Amino acid sequence: MIRQKEPAVRLDEVRKVHGANDRAVTALDGITMEFARGTFTAIMGPSGSGKSTLLHCAAGLDRPTSGTVTIAGTDIGELNENARTQLRRRHVGFVFQAFNLVGSLTAAQNVELPARFAGRRVPAREVAAALEAVGLEDRALHRPAELSGGQQQRVALARALITRPDVLFADEPTGALDSRSSKDVLALMRNLVDDHEQTALMVTHDPHAASYADAAIFLDDGRIVDSMEVERGRPDNSAVIAARMAGLES
Repeated sequence: MIRQKEPAVRLDEVRKVHGANDRAVTALDGITMEFARGTFTAIMGPSGSGKSTLLHCAAGLDRPTSGTVTIAGTDIGELNENARTQLRRRHVGFVFQAFNLVGSLTAAQNVELPARFAGRRVPAREVAAALEAVGLEDRALHRPAELSGGQQQRVALARALITRPDVLFADEPTGALDSRSSKDVLALMRNLVDDHEQTALMVTHDPHAASYADAAIFLDDGRIVDSMEVERGRPDNSAVIAARMAGLES
């Protein structure tokens, strides 16, 4: 019998409630979902549907009120805060709408930061390889102010991947980019999944961005209300995804 690979991330009956009593707000309401290794999933839904909360709980940035989250086979609910931090440093990469680069550091120095926080010195060749992978090998000594928005986001991607994480979490990674830069970043994420078996989870409101994924899940009121596989190479994927979104927002 062929043993199936364990998922990169699994959520079982995850609930997240903010506040208490008559002020309680349920952000996630019993989410059960798994994300296979080497897949790219878009998380979509109306504003306030729980998209970012799902991402933060799945990444171990926030603790669910109940339920379990497993990353790389480890139930992160059983870990103390220090152990959770160590697990994120080993297994998780983050890319956000705000690039979160340190303005006084070069691109290469920004890429090194996660490893330095983990107490590991990264060989220069690894930093160079990470920047080359995102097409910025000639920008290693440039500071963020000397880079375009798309280039800054690619530095953020290289930084997220320098530790070779099991999962890349992206929260609106193209939200601050123009259409050309967005396409470049999304194509890069797609290639990372295809060529390096990276697992990517991306929150987005943009049907075009979601069309780069393998699948899209749709949230409303903290619940998964719809999902679809994204057929590669289909020219109207964006329109199909937009129609699903419109159905939720109507």
